[in-house]
Amino acid sequence: METQREQQRILELELQQARYEASLAERRYAACDPDNRLIAAQLEKNWETSLRRVSEYEARLDDIKTHNSATPTPDFTGLAEDLDAAWSSSSVTMRTRQQLVRALINDITVNIDEADCEIVLTIHWKGGRHSTLRLRKPQSGEHECVTSDDALAIIESMASRWSDEHIAATLNRMGLPTAQGKSWTAKRVGSIRRVRGIHAYKSAEKDGEWLTLTEAAKASNVTAHRIRSLIAAGILPAQQVVPGAPYQINASHLRDPRVATAMRRKGRPCQSPPESQIPMFTDT
Repeated sequence: METQREQQRILELELQQARYEASLAERRYAACDPDNRLIAAQLEKNWETSLRRVSEYEARLDDIKTHNSATPTPDFTGLAEDLDAAWSSSSVTMRTRQQLVRALINDITVNIDEADCEIVLTIHWKGGRHSTLRLRKPQSGEHECVTSDDALAIIESMASRWSDEHIAATLNRMGLPTAQGKSWTAKRVGSIRRVRGIHAYKSAEKDGEWLTLTEAAKASNVTAHRIRSLIAAGILPAQQVVPGAPYQINASHLRDPRVATAMRRKGRPCQSPPESQIPMFTDT
């Protein structure tokens, strides 16, 4: 309806301009010397053109007025019964929501309840009623950029055994960004730990009980690839805080005879054949 009214207003202005130009053309023709037939003929032609333009705009304006009068007025009586659907509809623009709020609310008074640390909103509706809404007051320095719970859980579980560099690498490998959407670094992990009160990793506290994959390879005098192969084959037990995190290997498992034998074996580490497996060749 607003679009139709705007179109009608534009046509009315154009019709007004066309009538003025037609009146001006008429006065110029009347003021022309009749003996100057060439100029008089041109002015008469201009006057006729202006009159045709007036007739065209009048016809268009009559058509749009007829169309607007035939358009039924929308029925908004059911709007109050399902206001949530009207507000949440995907076809409703933000401008329409603003108009809807202005149609329903006179004003909103905001007060601070320091005792309960709450914001008190008093809504004055058009019908004369009042509603009160209480919201938690944000603490000083509080903002919406918060580290995800998944990232915090990983930091808490890995902090006792892994350095900040290992934790940052694990978080990046799992695709968990910081609160600002950035990649993790050791400095950022350390900042989160200090804010959350999570104790840092200290290598002296390990006492050689738990080893990283590199440390296990160095202690066994083999390559890190060899250790990883033993873990993948299920021969060497290893722990991961979460999938994608570095392996943790208990030093006692390296002294297991089965693990030691697999380390000395050349080629790929072999698992013990299942009891139900039938050998292809006999021992003789």
